[in-house]
Amino acid sequence: MRFFKINNGLIKEMSYDDSSKKSELIEQADWIDAHEISEDERGLLSSLLNIELPGSDDVEEIEASARYFVDQAGLHVHSLFLSPTEGRHTTVNVASILQKNRLITIREGSIADFRLLRLRARRGQVSSNDVQSLFITILEQKVENHADTVEDIHHQLEKISYTVLEDEDADWEDCISRLARLEDSNGKIRLCLMDTQRVISFLLRHLKSTPEQLETLREIVRDIETLMSHTTFLFEKINFLMDSTQGFINIEQNKIIKIFSIASVVFLPPTVIASVYGMNFEIMPELNWDFGYPFAILLMITSGFAPYFYFRRKGWL
Repeated sequence: MRFFKINNGLIKEMSYDDSSKKSELIEQADWIDAHEISEDERGLLSSLLNIELPGSDDVEEIEASARYFVDQAGLHVHSLFLSPTEGRHTTVNVASILQKNRLITIREGSIADFRLLRLRARRGQVSSNDVQSLFITILEQKVENHADTVEDIHHQLEKISYTVLEDEDADWEDCISRLARLEDSNGKIRLCLMDTQRVISFLLRHLKSTPEQLETLREIVRDIETLMSHTTFLFEKINFLMDSTQGFINIEQNKIIKIFSIASVVFLPPTVIASVYGMNFEIMPELNWDFGYPFAILLMITSGFAPYFYFRRKGWL
């Protein structure tokens, strides 16, 4: 668990040395970030705050009534956050409980948004007057990181686009693999943005916000709408590059099949001639002819080169 306090309009992380002080920090903290806490820590947090913490199954529920609701413990929001992993992105559900004077976030996975926010808090760069502003700041940080990720995906697509459309030695299978990963990441970003839209809609209905907070929420909504349009553009670009890559693969395969088809046609006449002179008939005038063998060889060579030159003249080779 990590504990944060609002001091003079800034978020400051509270430090502790031993577990004996943990109960005091829980009661004093304005924001409690519970990251992969143990059962003992969960029990301690639940008993001191007199609330029931959501379990993993509760956080994974997809119904709106189970993800956004208000009860005696406070305002509950279960939101999706993007978590970068090796080569692709995953989503992590974060359960947030917003009370009058306290914010509690419960999560299982590592999330870059929280790590960056904690780093900024250490530098005194996160301003907040109350826990409501803090929660809105977390959502604002989330959307900003999504914007950075969308921009990164766009840059990666530009590189793949050059490889697919201009690089003659492109590795098509590698391009398809990279495009599939980017499509998966872009889809998860869009899912997180849609979830954030629902979160803000819920907050606007139930949160007693100041005019400044309402304006910030509306600005986040506008940013989300812009990012949603950008993700749609990225989906179209990914599909275009995927179709182009598959088209180039088909062209290469057709070239190979074309070579085999022409080779079979070129060798067909010599094969017919060789088959004719391989027959075991008694009456075959060329068998007793002194120039029969050279004539058959010349005939096979001529019949082989004739289709080849014909195909070259037609531009099929």
